[in-house]
Amino acid sequence: MKHVIIGTAGHVDHGKTALIKALTGIETDRLAEEKKRGITIELGFAHLDWPDGTQAGIVDVPGHEKFIKNMLAGAGGIDLAMLVVAADDGFMPQTIEHLDILTLLGVKDGLLVITKADTVDPEWLEMMDEEIHQRVEGTFLEGKPIMAVSAHTGQGIPELKEALRQLVHKASEKSMRVPFRLPVDRVFSVDGFGTVVTGTLIEGSMHEGDPAELVPSGVQTRIRNLQVHGKDVTTAYAGQRVAVNLAGLKKTDIQRGDSVAKPDSIRTSRMLDVRLQNLRTSRRIIHNDTQVHLYHGASVLLAKVVLLGQDQLQPGESCYAQLRLSEPIATKKGDRFVIRFFSPLETIGGGVILDDSPQRHKRTDTGVLEALKIRESGSGSDQVLQVLSEFAAQLPTAAQLAAKLRCDESEAAESIRDLVSQGRAVEPLPGKFAASSVMDRIWNECKDILGQYHKVNPLHAGMKAAELRQKLFKNMDQTSADALLGALRSEGKISRVSDRYALSDFVITLTKRQRNIREKLIQTYRKAGLESPATDDVMAGFPQNEKTDAKQVLESIVTSGELVMLNPQICWYKDVYADVCQVVQKHFDENETLTLGQLRDLLNSSRKYTLAVLEYYDKNRITKKDGDLRRLNQPFDRF
Repeated sequence: MKHVIIGTAGHVDHGKTALIKALTGIETDRLAEEKKRGITIELGFAHLDWPDGTQAGIVDVPGHEKFIKNMLAGAGGIDLAMLVVAADDGFMPQTIEHLDILTLLGVKDGLLVITKADTVDPEWLEMMDEEIHQRVEGTFLEGKPIMAVSAHTGQGIPELKEALRQLVHKASEKSMRVPFRLPVDRVFSVDGFGTVVTGTLIEGSMHEGDPAELVPSGVQTRIRNLQVHGKDVTTAYAGQRVAVNLAGLKKTDIQRGDSVAKPDSIRTSRMLDVRLQNLRTSRRIIHNDTQVHLYHGASVLLAKVVLLGQDQLQPGESCYAQLRLSEPIATKKGDRFVIRFFSPLETIGGGVILDDSPQRHKRTDTGVLEALKIRESGSGSDQVLQVLSEFAAQLPTAAQLAAKLRCDESEAAESIRDLVSQGRAVEPLPGKFAASSVMDRIWNECKDILGQYHKVNPLHAGMKAAELRQKLFKNMDQTSADALLGALRSEGKISRVSDRYALSDFVITLTKRQRNIREKLIQTYRKAGLESPATDDVMAGFPQNEKTDAKQVLESIVTSGELVMLNPQICWYKDVYADVCQVVQKHFDENETLTLGQLRDLLNSSRKYTLAVLEYYDKNRITKKDGDLRRLNQPFDRF
């Protein structure tokens, strides 16, 4: 499923919050002061759902000039903009500033909404439409739809929802291959859970239990729990609003503007090399050594602008510059930022980061300018990417890439780091890499293989992992193959159920009769415990007209992992099997070997069931047979 964030923007009191409530039914003003004053101070969040299953998050950002800092905190994760203009006011100062900010942050698509349409006559609306067309000329909103609505009467709301649905479907899907990063825009504590942060996940995917790093402080933590739209999830994806419960941290350990990131995936620095743009609407000339406020994600820092190769930057111009900061910041190459004049506070420009951890430069060094041109074009990384693609799925190291390129390993490592941070390469195993183009080929093959399997076996939970590995990777070692499949799982493309893989959107569909049979089978094996009846006896208990369905449903339950088939005649309910595995693991914690007799005594069961589970362990290489003895071959947690 595609995950998209729609952001409102516009002047104070132009009806953004009321519009979101009309679209979603959700009140985004959550603070008493906001309700009292009738303006949005903090960021508000909602989600918009359509009947076809399409879903988008909505960020309601403040419009008042005093709260522009909060607007910037919310704008960083926006995919689509909904620029709001009140019919009775038209374009206002914050409307223009918000449009400039969205442009600087790289938002590419959206639409315009004229609110309070019920308060003016049709002729006035036509005039407003023409004014807005003129105002957005030369911006990313030029030529985009203009919708007139009333949150009060409901006029135009259904049409706006449909227009937004179409934009969501057209929006580019974010890469899940980038290491996860969530800029924190809110921190609070929940009794019984501890510290919780919220933000828009701008890159990658977060999984419950993942290690995480708080940047720029470098504090290590773990993702204890995740919520999206108020519901617990095990995985969150880029483009979603996420609440993250972090283990071992106090509320005072985190502040707004920090980011939660994959450990060692992002660097901190007090300097940034950038391509700096002075807005054409700016009223300021940016001089060398100008003091500015730097806005990046939800963080705000003081910075000094060091212009490279020139002394000033006129409105509408851009150049290379180095930003020297008052404190460390955690960024990546390619991140966008906004700068506001030191005093009075007004948005004057922004740009894109070219080097997130540079050396201090001399302003007139022509070598620095040439190096930044190469960084901006990406040509150095492109050479590494080409060689990486030639390795296909072999997962080379930085040293192997350097040898192929005949360059220093440090140079190759730096380039591969940039490629991974941009999602153009992945790191399935520590220090081993694959190009995203290679992952695309693997995914296309995997999609075809699993799609065909689901078509032929609609009641199976998925294809056995060993079979999929063989079809996809043939003679590749299991560790590398599992790592590549794991990368596809992290992207949300495939799922794993027990020892099987399936397409993430695949679901088993049972008839009413099959659902009843399934419940009967589950209850039979759950109640039986260790002494489960033979498969033939279980099947004999169904009437003749249900026997075919019963066999298919039994096979379906086995593939899902709810039943473990020790052999064709003996199945155990999953919890029974798990309890036996705990007993066996505990025995091996204290002993090197296990005999059939010892296990029979431990389980207080018959030889038939004890032998069946031992032979199942042998077949799956969990244990290794040595005469009459068994030795533990692989940990149980791998199965």
